[in-house]
Amino acid sequence: MFVIVDDRSSVAESYVSGFSREGFSSVSLGEGEFKEWIASASDQDLSAVQGFLLGDFDRRPAYPEMIRTHSRAPILALSDQKCLTQTLELFTAGIDDVVRKPVHVREIVARTDAVWRRVNSTASATTQGRLQVFFDGRDPEIDGEPLPLPRRERHILEYLVKNSKRRVTKTQIFNTIYGIFNDDVDESVVEGHMSKLRKKLRLQLGYDVIDAKRYLGYQFVG
Repeated sequence: MFVIVDDRSSVAESYVSGFSREGFSSVSLGEGEFKEWIASASDQDLSAVQGFLLGDFDRRPAYPEMIRTHSRAPILALSDQKCLTQTLELFTAGIDDVVRKPVHVREIVARTDAVWRRVNSTASATTQGRLQVFFDGRDPEIDGEPLPLPRRERHILEYLVKNSKRRVTKTQIFNTIYGIFNDDVDESVVEGHMSKLRKKLRLQLGYDVIDAKRYLGYQFVG
């Protein structure tokens, strides 16, 4: 899930729509709403955040310090115009990347993934035996051949691989894929996505790479 902070509702909602078209969950918050939310959000909700996207507002340089007390997710700033002084100020404040508008949401996703890889020392692709999982929008490959997956199933697989050292709950997966403020979809939908994903991988590989335990959640075991 991506969190967009901008008091200009038209700007924020355009990015929410863009993320939705690409199959990513996101939420837009004004400055006041964001401060209240991040101060009270649970660790489980915060763990679902893939990146923070900050619009153009005066108090933006103070936000990285506030965010870092709660989350290690990448922080990107949107720039309305090319300005070296502003860019240097943002980097000094702790912003991970500055992106000049207009920018496609796929580039935003790619930039946040690049920050995650630098921070966590992970590659842009992970190979587990015959299975190779990418983090740049491509379908996974088995024995070098693409395994076409619906976007949500692919995002779930990528999330599990990124968190392969720990077990994640159904709620954590739902929050990441659908967003923590989504009341239109029941989180039980994760079970359906997971069942289809595990079946496809098992048919191609001959064994399970995702371990499921009732009440405990899921873990990618390779």
